[in-house]
Amino acid sequence: MWRREGRVIPARWAQYYLGNTPSLVWLLVANVVAVLVGIRYYVETMPDYSTFAWPLYVDSPVAVFLMALSLATLLPFLGRPLEDVPRTRVLAYLHTLAFVWLVKMGLWTFVALNLGFTSYFPAVWAYFGIVLTHLGFVAEAYLIPHYTATTRGALAFALACSLVNDAVDYGFDLHPPLRYEPTGALVISTVALSVLAVALAAVSMDRLPTQTGD
Repeated sequence: MWRREGRVIPARWAQYYLGNTPSLVWLLVANVVAVLVGIRYYVETMPDYSTFAWPLYVDSPVAVFLMALSLATLLPFLGRPLEDVPRTRVLAYLHTLAFVWLVKMGLWTFVALNLGFTSYFPAVWAYFGIVLTHLGFVAEAYLIPHYTATTRGALAFALACSLVNDAVDYGFDLHPPLRYEPTGALVISTVALSVLAVALAAVSMDRLPTQTGD
């Protein structure tokens, strides 16, 4: 495995928040609460689709839920340096997917609300509150490279899942709720963000040694 030299979030900050019991537990609790709050909001706007379609609709809560699962894998290693946390191929898929979903949904919200700017501004929460909280997704995503590594297979899997989600969102009207009808610019931007999020994961995360098929 080779390691990247630079990190968006300093290593000492990541170690403090992820390596200490109180801070990691509070971070986990915050993510779980965010999932519940997000689901409540989405349920109020849920189209008349089967419950099985909900995971494809509640994109932001899914992103935060994946992050909560990713953080939970650190619990057995509390007190140890993050670089000593085992990197496995199975966990690489979870961590990579969490990174991609957080970055994509954080940036998508910023793009979507600005494409429909007049539908949201100047309402303080409807614009600034939502944009700032979702950009926080991106910041949280950059904690992930401090304790994991990815693989070509994990990156390809994340890209495939993201593109399928895009197709379902706009093909079956299961995109997150908006105050305006999605435009071609939003659809193109969403697909571009899927690619960008995976590219950022590829350049931000360490890489596990290549094996056959991965």
